[in-house]
Amino acid sequence: MARFLADENFLGDAVTALREAGHDIAWIRTDSPGSTDPEVLTRAVVEQRILLTFDKDFGDLAYRCGLPAACGIVLFRISLPSPRVAARLIKTVLQSRDDWAGHFSVVEENRLRMRALPPP
Repeated sequence: MARFLADENFLGDAVTALREAGHDIAWIRTDSPGSTDPEVLTRAVVEQRILLTFDKDFGDLAYRCGLPAACGIVLFRISLPSPRVAARLIKTVLQSRDDWAGHFSVVEENRLRMRALPPP
């Protein structure tokens, strides 16, 4: 099972669904609320977790600022009809692949884009 780090803005229902499915997932909202984006990304790298977020700033940090992001970032750009529906979609998407590490991935309504992250 993958190790994830959910950003502070990530859905609690999705965190719960992933935990119930057996994933090791830490959540910034409960572990260290108020962390800056660089701190969150650094934690993901140190703990070797794939970062889950709705915040597109992490792509800028990983590529433009040269912050190490070897573990992977999954950016969700989806509508959220309800927390329960969104949680089910997020869990399904994350369990559909095992190659999230090392990529900046953007999950949209009807497509998935993956790009290799710069080496650490």
